[in-house]
Amino acid sequence: MNQAPLFLLYLNVLIIATCGLIYELLAGTLASYLLGDSVTQFSLVIGIYLSALGVGAWLSSFVQEKLARCFIEIELAVALVGGTSAPLLFLAFGYIAWFQPLLYGMVCGIGILVGLELPLLMRILREHVEFSDLVSRVLTFDYIGALLGALMFPVLFVPYLGLVRTSLVFGILNALVGLWGTYLLRPLLSARGLGGLRGRAILVVGLLIIGIIKAESITSVAEENQLAGSVIYAESSAYQRIVITEDNTGFQLFLNGHLQFNSADEYRYHEALVHPVMGSCSNPERILVLGGGDGLAVREILKYSTVTSVTLVDLDSSMTSLADHFPPLLKLTDGALRDSRVTVVNQDAFLWVDEPHGQFDAVVIDFPDPGTYSVGKLYTSYFFTRLQKQMASGAVVAIQCSSPLVSPKSYWCVVNTLEQSGFHVRPFHAAVPTFGVWGFALATLEELPSRPQLAPNVSQQLRFLNQRVLDDLFILPRDINRVETEVNRLNNQVLVRYYDDDWGRWE
Repeated sequence: MNQAPLFLLYLNVLIIATCGLIYELLAGTLASYLLGDSVTQFSLVIGIYLSALGVGAWLSSFVQEKLARCFIEIELAVALVGGTSAPLLFLAFGYIAWFQPLLYGMVCGIGILVGLELPLLMRILREHVEFSDLVSRVLTFDYIGALLGALMFPVLFVPYLGLVRTSLVFGILNALVGLWGTYLLRPLLSARGLGGLRGRAILVVGLLIIGIIKAESITSVAEENQLAGSVIYAESSAYQRIVITEDNTGFQLFLNGHLQFNSADEYRYHEALVHPVMGSCSNPERILVLGGGDGLAVREILKYSTVTSVTLVDLDSSMTSLADHFPPLLKLTDGALRDSRVTVVNQDAFLWVDEPHGQFDAVVIDFPDPGTYSVGKLYTSYFFTRLQKQMASGAVVAIQCSSPLVSPKSYWCVVNTLEQSGFHVRPFHAAVPTFGVWGFALATLEELPSRPQLAPNVSQQLRFLNQRVLDDLFILPRDINRVETEVNRLNNQVLVRYYDDDWGRWE
C-alpha cells in the first residue's frame, strides 16, 4: 500500500474520532436538556461511553477474518445508530417511560461500535507500517479528531445545525467513510458481496439525508409532544434551545424544555418581581436587570418616570434579539428593549458583576430556576457577595427564588444564602396560575423599609397589584414557613440538589 492510501486511512482515523466524540457530546447535551442536572448526566454519559469503548476494543480481538469488510460494516452501523441517535431520543422522550435506559443503552451501543473501529483499522495498517509508527500516528490523528469535535460542537454545530442535524450530518460522515473504504481497501475485499456492501452504504447515506431534510419536522413533532401547544418559533442558540409555543390562552416561552412564562398571566409574575423593589427605593434612577432577556421585567421598570437608565445583562444574544424582533413578544414587552434608556449587555452575569460598572439603585434578578450547575452558580454566596459592588447606598435587590410551596428547600436556600452573604432579606410570594405559588425575596445591605410603597401613577398601569395586594404578598402562609438549609456555595452547589429533590417529588 503506497503512501497516499496510507494517509487517507489516517484521515479516516481523524474523521472516526471526531464523529465518536460528537456522538458522546450529543448524548450528554440531550441528557442535560431533557433530564436536567448536567454534571450527573455528562458524568454518566462519559463513563458509560468510555467503558463501552473498552468493551468494543476487547470484542475486536474476536474478529480474525475479513477485517476490511468487518471495518466497513461497523462504520455503517455507527453511521446508522449514531446518526439517528439524537432524533430518536428526542422523539422517544415524550412517548416512553423507560427513556433513561434507552439513552444509556444507545450510548453504550455507540461506544462499543466506535471501540471496534480503531483496533480493526490498526490491524489493517500493521502490515504496512512499523508498530511504533503505527501506534503514534493513529493516536495522533485520533486525538486531533477529538480536539476538532470538542472545539466545533459548541461553536459551530449546535448553534448553526442544532442537535438533530448535527447527529445526522456526522452519521453521513461515518457512512461515507464506509463507502470510501470499499474503494480504499479494495485490495483487501472479496469481489463477492462488494456491490451489496456499497449499496448498503449508499442506502444509509440516503436515509440520513432524508433525515436532515425532515429534521425541522422531527424536532417540531418531538417538542410539541413534550411542550404545551403548537411550536411557532424554535432556535438553537450557542447556549440553549429556545422554543415558543402557542395555544388558545396565548404563547409560551421554553428554554431547554423549561417554561419561562405564559403570555396569559406573565404580568402577575413580573409585577410581583419588579414593583416591590421599585417601591422600596426612594428615587430609583439607575436599574440593573440580571437575566430577564425576554424584556418583560424591563417593561415594568420603565413605568417609573424617575428611571434614567436600565442595564440588562443576559448571556444569550439570541434571547434578547428575540425580544426585539419576534412580533408577539415585541408587543407583549411594549418594545421595552428598544427604549433609549435601555442598554443590553450579552455577557455571563457571573463574570460581569466582578467588573466596575458604577452603582445601581435597584437590582432585579430574573435568572432561570437553579436546575443546573451553570445556573446554580448565580445563586451562590460568591455571586451575591460580588453583586454588592454594583449596589449604591440604600439599593434594594429583588430576586425570583422558585416556588416555596413545591420546592421549599430550594426557595429557603436562596433566602438563607442571601442572609449569609450579608443581606437583610424579606421573603414574599405571589400566585401565578401557570406556575402556582411562586416565591421572591427583597434584599438590601441596610435594614429594609417596613412597607414598599406603590406609586399612585404606577398603580394605575398595573393589572395585578395595588397597595393592599402588595402588602399581602409579604404575609407567608404556614405551609411555606422557613425551613433550615445549607448555604449554597460555589464549591458545593447544594441548591441544585435541593431543587432536583423538591421538584422530583412532584413529577
